[in-house]
Amino acid sequence: MTVSATARPTGHPGYSETLPCAAESAETARRLVRTALAAWGLEHVAEDGALVVTELVANAVNHTGGACIRVIVARAGDDLVRVGVADKSRSMPRLQHPTDTEVHGRGLTLVDALTTRWGTDLKRWGKCVWAELKAGSST
Repeated sequence: MTVSATARPTGHPGYSETLPCAAESAETARRLVRTALAAWGLEHVAEDGALVVTELVANAVNHTGGACIRVIVARAGDDLVRVGVADKSRSMPRLQHPTDTEVHGRGLTLVDALTTRWGTDLKRWGKCVWAELKAGSST
């Protein structure tokens, strides 16, 4: 597995890595998000970013049945970080409203609460579910 960093229109590199579509990949995805945020001096949003990517990876693992996923971390603007997980399924994620006693279905609710916005970009080969964190300044 290779991490790639490519130039983006914001002037900041973007980070991405292809991982197996398995629960164990969440740990590597969190490390990638923390590495990117540290490189950009945005450690103050690292834990929120790590939680968001964990939930996006979990959704891909639980709902797509694919062999691999691609985790992407990029600067969407000066004060926005975009975390995404791409997979080969075209099945769209849905925000659920679980009851207090339900154990599953809270992932996108957490993503929605922690981020400025989130969405899905359909591709001819599948989709990318992404979420944007307001980076701002650490002061």
